[in-house]
Amino acid sequence: MPIPINHAKPVRTTAKLHAFNQLQQWIIDGTLQPLEKLNDIELAQALGVSRTPIRESLQLLESQGFVSMQPGRATQVTEVKTDDINNLLPPLAALQALAAELAVPNIDEDTLRLLEEKNKQFADALYSKEFTIALKVDEEFHQIIVDTANNPYILSMIEMLQAHVRRLFYYEKIILREYSIEQHAEIIRLLREKNSTEVTETMRANWIYTIEEF
Repeated sequence: MPIPINHAKPVRTTAKLHAFNQLQQWIIDGTLQPLEKLNDIELAQALGVSRTPIRESLQLLESQGFVSMQPGRATQVTEVKTDDINNLLPPLAALQALAAELAVPNIDEDTLRLLEEKNKQFADALYSKEFTIALKVDEEFHQIIVDTANNPYILSMIEMLQAHVRRLFYYEKIILREYSIEQHAEIIRLLREKNSTEVTETMRANWIYTIEEF
């Protein structure tokens, strides 16, 4: 089981959280491949933690659908199912749309300027064909709105769904289109105008069109 040795070790975090975040990232970006068997001793050595936080992290990853743990058998990374895009994006689109609606009363000019800057970074990445960077910046754009909605339950559900979407996008090499730049600009305009109804529909459309493109 090849494991990178040059990964960053974050500070001020618990061993369990550190292990969970790193293992999830390796599963998402393909460092740990679908159906790859996971050895808790090797993972503990690679991450510089004991086996307990590794086991706890694997249990959490199993509850989220990233690994499969069978008593007496190997723990494996789950498969990536292409059809899952039809199961993942509609609920994520609905939650993102709700987040946009809830963000409206909390939005301010500083946040709007930050969104405009993120959309410019997103556009630059797409025009430069830096598609992995574009995916990351697109997430950051939407995260600003989710954070502004200030609802911890929506935040938690979006984080889990977003991780699966990110993994699918990496695996299938899904490329976001330049049309998203226009949609982002429209979302910013509607947030500035405090138009809850239209920003909700525009946000939902921004996510759903990916299924049609795919």
